[in-house]
Amino acid sequence: MPPTDRDNVRLVEVRTYQLKPGHGERFVAAMADALPMVRASGMDVVAFVRSEHEHESYCLIRAYADREQLIAQQDAFYGSDAWRQGPRQALVDCLQDYLNTLLWLSPQSIEDLRSRNRLEND
Repeated sequence: MPPTDRDNVRLVEVRTYQLKPGHGERFVAAMADALPMVRASGMDVVAFVRSEHEHESYCLIRAYADREQLIAQQDAFYGSDAWRQGPRQALVDCLQDYLNTLLWLSPQSIEDLRSRNRLEND
């Protein structure tokens, strides 16, 4: 259930990717192409990290104002020709599975996640 005080929280999506064995390098290269596109679309990319305990797993963390913004931004991005004709297939080819988890966090918690898991381009 979403919190009642939305001024002090944001919706965070944690997308965990389980890769096919041996696809790590290809996945990271494809994400290097995809992340600038994701950011340019207006999505707030908080972190993209490799799992500390499962080396064939990666995590993409994004923050949104609410579920409506998440749906609108992702529908626009994932439905775009740039995505479909760009790095999409290279990423999909690397995936065994993925899981999305949504949770509400304070802006400070999001900034802590961001600062402790710096993206290489930051």
